[in-house]
Amino acid sequence: MQDTSKQYDAVIDTCKSLFVKKMTDYGSAWRILRLPSLTDQIFIKAQRIRGLQQNEVRKVDEGEVSEFIGIINYSVMALIQLEKGVVEQPDLNTEEAKGMYEKQIAITKQLMEDKNHDYGEAWRDMRVSSLTDLILQKLLRVKQIEDNKGKTLVSEGIDANYQDMINYAIFAMIHLKEA
Repeated sequence: MQDTSKQYDAVIDTCKSLFVKKMTDYGSAWRILRLPSLTDQIFIKAQRIRGLQQNEVRKVDEGEVSEFIGIINYSVMALIQLEKGVVEQPDLNTEEAKGMYEKQIAITKQLMEDKNHDYGEAWRDMRVSSLTDLILQKLLRVKQIEDNKGKTLVSEGIDANYQDMINYAIFAMIHLKEA
């Protein structure tokens, strides 16, 4: 579990670094995105990963890691949007956005640690392709919840699905680094 925490933090450092650099370049333009738009961005990334895993020929010289980083960062943005709501104009500076990013990751990491305790780090025996499929499954669930206007009868909310996607993507990146 100690290794998982350190590995998790290392992945997040990479993702957060890119997030902060993009905030410097673009500002918080992403704050205008509605949740279905963020969900679709994550879906595109996950579909590309699945394609990379299934297809022998690659026409774009980018691998799975950059796409998993995208899944993590877009999912964090979605969690921020859930908390703060969508705006018509960018409204966050880099430091504010970084603080919100860190808050959402702290909550998501705690969820991972709780589940990791209960599941006994079962993810370590999973394949990256299975983690990709689970992310896609979560995305299809989120899309259905969005189509249902956020209403669920017995299911966890959208936020839990985004958190799971972040954690699955981090696990996949840990596996890829260890390979």
